[in-house]
Amino acid sequence: MENQIHRIGVLTSGGDAPGMNAAVRAVVRTAQDCGIECVGIRRGWNGLITSDFVQLGATSVSHIIDKGGTILYTARSEEFKTPAGQERAVATCKMLGLDALIGIGGDGTFQGLLRLAERGLSVVGIPGTIDNDIACSSYTIGYDTACNTALESIDKLRDTMQSHERCSVVEVMGHRAGHLALNVGVACGATAVIVPEHPVDIENDLLEPIRRARLGGRTHFMVIVAEGVDGGAYSVGKVIEDATALDTRVTVLGHIQRGGSPSSRDRITATYMGFEAVRLLAEGKTCRVVALQGENYVDYDITEALQMSKSLDQHTYEVMRALTGVQ
Repeated sequence: MENQIHRIGVLTSGGDAPGMNAAVRAVVRTAQDCGIECVGIRRGWNGLITSDFVQLGATSVSHIIDKGGTILYTARSEEFKTPAGQERAVATCKMLGLDALIGIGGDGTFQGLLRLAERGLSVVGIPGTIDNDIACSSYTIGYDTACNTALESIDKLRDTMQSHERCSVVEVMGHRAGHLALNVGVACGATAVIVPEHPVDIENDLLEPIRRARLGGRTHFMVIVAEGVDGGAYSVGKVIEDATALDTRVTVLGHIQRGGSPSSRDRITATYMGFEAVRLLAEGKTCRVVALQGENYVDYDITEALQMSKSLDQHTYEVMRALTGVQ
């Protein structure tokens, strides 16, 4: 690697995701291997505005690869969205002598990096969100762990639903995207999965799968709802109970899905992405987002990445539709 960079900053922003610490670790240790100093910016964009930072070295990131959350903390910043806030952030970068900044997070993080790039700072983004909704990347850090966490909880819920012959409606996270709900639904053998990307046909998408499962001998039912669905899980639960008279219980898994030790996939993906981010900066590249396409790590211009759109995997959706109600 060519070394044109002497000191870089790294921050995590937006919602935390399992594997962020692994990415920070990879950034710090790759930077050290390239002879680059690394400064951790704490509490996201707020930290860049208020000069909340910590010097990072190989020892300071030891034993964090298995930790959930983020050692750098994270926060959302309304002030950073303003030109004045962005100027304060740039001033902090100048004061610290940062030649570049790596941001780990979602689209909001990338938009913030773009604002700094427009003011002359070299930046690279790493996609970290359990929602898996970053358009330029087929996979985002934290998604696999969140799927496994949700699945573990749903498997436990199924035990009690079976004992009481109930219908369980479970709301999983995902912001405005249904990737998490769809894949969790396939993995747990859900009776029905409701996602915001597809208009809900109450009769065919929800009630009829439950009826088919009952005719097939089932006495308990699992319905997965993405949090971005209008009305959420409680409205879906009321529809089911009113139409079928089933004893229906709603469970909102909430932020438990963001926690826990990251899976091997998230640790490995985060490590490679952290390595690639430093490599790009060391080669003199800027305003890039590291992404995974298939098995390959690639990079896109941040502006191009933000203009992309991402839909649900149609094949997975078709598999789910074919299997619902046939448990």
